[in-house]
Parts: sequence; structure tokens; C-alpha cells
Amino acid sequence: MKLSEIKAILPTLENVAFQTPDGTFVPEHFHVTEVGSIQKHFIDCGGTIRKEQVVNFQLWNANDFEHRLKPTKLLNIIKLSEEKLGIEDNEIEVEYQSDTIGKYDLGFNGSHFLLIPKTTACLASDACGIPAEKPKIKLSELRSADENSCTPGGGCC
Repeated sequence: MKLSEIKAILPTLENVAFQTPDGTFVPEHFHVTEVGSIQKHFIDCGGTIRKEQVVNFQLWNANDFEHRLKPTKLLNIIKLSEEKLGIEDNEIEVEYQSDTIGKYDLGFNGSHFLLIPKTTACLASDACGIPAEKPKIKLSELRSADENSCTPGGGCC
């Protein structure tokens, strides 16, 4: 989800809620402790220099059980970050504490925001020597094609 998308969604909501990948919700007394821009400048294993830039939201739970972040307040925080930091309309990455700091993409299902797990990947798979995965076949399919192929003298070994 891009920053422009969350800015369009927030005015339509009564409350801001984030659901984690396991289906639980971030406690409603969470704080957005950071809104920022993160740039990653790196070289991949194939030697290509790359740059990525995301808008970062950091969610944090405190013992402030009376706190409730309303959509207008989050929208104001976003607008302030755009004015003061020059944040652009990039994809949003959410940091949220679990066993360690988790990084998530952001989605929306029509009523609340979804924390979508991020995964790593090789960006230069054609250059780093990792063979393509071979298609997996079921042993039962081989047997049904030739029932006698795995019998003594059948030539399967």
C-alpha cells in the first residue's frame, strides 16, 4: 500500500486497527512512534546496484491503556512528516514488535489494516547460480503409470 492510499482510506474510518498475520489485532492502545522515510542503497549478489525507498510506520504498545489513535490524528502525523521530512508517495513498511522487530507490508480489507509478512528473495537469481526448482512429482503417479516398474526385476533401482 502506498502512502496516498492510506491517506485516502483514513478519512473513511472511525478507528484505526491493524491485524497481524496470525489474525490477532495490535492492541487498540498502540502508538505510532515513528513515521519516516527509509532508503536502502545496496548491491545484490549479481553485482547490480539498487535503491529502495519506503515510508516507515513504527507501531508500539505502551502501558497507556487509555490511548486510542484516531484516523484524523494519524492523518495529521502523516501530513506533518510529508511537510517536515519531504516524505514521498512510496510503499509503506510497518515495524511491529513480536519476538524481534518484524517488518510488514500494509494491506487493507475494507475495515482494518493488515500486516502482511515480508519475505527475502534473491534479486539476481539468474546470476547467483541457484538452480531453478525442479517440478515435484508424486511417487504414486509414477506407480500408476507403470504398476510393475517397482517390482523385483522391474528396473526401478
